[in-house]
Amino acid sequence: MITLATLQQWLTAPAETEHLEFKEAKQQYDTNKLMRYCVALANERGGYLVLGVSDKLPRQVVGSQAFSATTELNDIKARIVEKLHIRVDVVELMHPLGRVLVFDIPSRPVGHPMDFDGAYLMRAGEDLVAMTPDQLRRIFAEGEQEWCLKPAMIDCDGDKVVQLLDTQSYFDLLNLPYPATREAVLERFSGERLIERTGEGWNITNLGALLFAKKLDQFDKLARKAPRVIVFEGTNKLKTKTDKPGNKGYAVGFQGLVEYINGLVPSNEIIEQALRREVKMFPEIAVRELVANALIHQDLSESGASVMVELYDDRMEISNPGKPFIPPDRFIDEYRSRNERLADLMRRLGVCEEKGSGVDKVIQAAEVYQLPAPDFRVGEVRTSAVLFAHKDFELMDKADRTRASYQHCCLRYVMNEKMTNQSLRERFKLSEKKSESVSRAIRDSIEAGKIKVSDPDATSLRYRSYIPFWA
Repeated sequence: MITLATLQQWLTAPAETEHLEFKEAKQQYDTNKLMRYCVALANERGGYLVLGVSDKLPRQVVGSQAFSATTELNDIKARIVEKLHIRVDVVELMHPLGRVLVFDIPSRPVGHPMDFDGAYLMRAGEDLVAMTPDQLRRIFAEGEQEWCLKPAMIDCDGDKVVQLLDTQSYFDLLNLPYPATREAVLERFSGERLIERTGEGWNITNLGALLFAKKLDQFDKLARKAPRVIVFEGTNKLKTKTDKPGNKGYAVGFQGLVEYINGLVPSNEIIEQALRREVKMFPEIAVRELVANALIHQDLSESGASVMVELYDDRMEISNPGKPFIPPDRFIDEYRSRNERLADLMRRLGVCEEKGSGVDKVIQAAEVYQLPAPDFRVGEVRTSAVLFAHKDFELMDKADRTRASYQHCCLRYVMNEKMTNQSLRERFKLSEKKSESVSRAIRDSIEAGKIKVSDPDATSLRYRSYIPFWA
């Protein structure tokens, strides 16, 4: 039942979610927009569209006259059924501050994405966007067995399982004692769905092989899933220095992979108080987090594609197959995993951090190292994260400064702080004499729609603060 008490809980929610959308709609609401939101929320497994409530914090009831007549309500429900083939319940709430209309939108059928006039829609922040091809494939495959649980090798006896999988590493990574019997080891792996019993033997699942294979090339379908590290000479792909694919499972080989990459990263010698020390061009924590993210968020259904780490003289590019579920601008404050089972186990094994904290660490490390802001790019079939070598503020172009300003603003916001001219100067390690240059970067970021003034009524430019565009 949706009541005024339910509405009050929604009003105090810190943010809209994929299941909850607010619109003021004081006088009316466009029918096509309503249909589109019904499709997007249904594709997110259902949710609520609330008319008559402001969508900005602090959220308030403003009242809505949309579909105010009983005949209009009945008509719009009938049109939704006719157009979308789903039944949407509509609840009218008479709040002291005005009428609120709640559309209770059910989930789409299993295995069937919904569309409006051919557009398969989903929500991305405040916008509606087209679903990516890999998201559609996942929905169409919902009736099938999950990729991670499909067999990578069938009919293995216990000896072969232990021969192919590094069972010792599993217990080491979880700081657990190794069981006294092989049967106990197999039962533990079975409980994690790394292997599955079939009669007298075992199937090794894709999840088990992908994480714990001693050699991935012993599993025909997974050999191309191994991460690949390429070092190029110069700043383009014309000349390759080294090209080395990995061969261990992600969990057992992750630490070695990160150490190998960091060993390839050049160092700069700096002098502090007459002492010399070597500093890597890219922060190790940033490399670790981006490699972990690429492994976890890749589209595993893509055959013949793997995570790639490409090292150039002036940058490092870490990419994975598949497009992200959320826009790159929201990586710092949003999280949606493509492979939740894989992500959960890798978190427990200590390979990656808690949900959503990895990109924060990458951006923070870039600021500490005084590097240009990382760039997150979405191509036709791959998603890339780019770390850049050090560049002085004066040598950064407009795009570099805007990206750095936006990411700094986001980082401050998720830490419950706000960006100011001073905080941005400190990010770039600039003196107060450079205030005007920083102000120009802030103006460029506002014009680009990346940040906004936190209090539009504030008159003092000196103490003005800023928040991300989505805040």
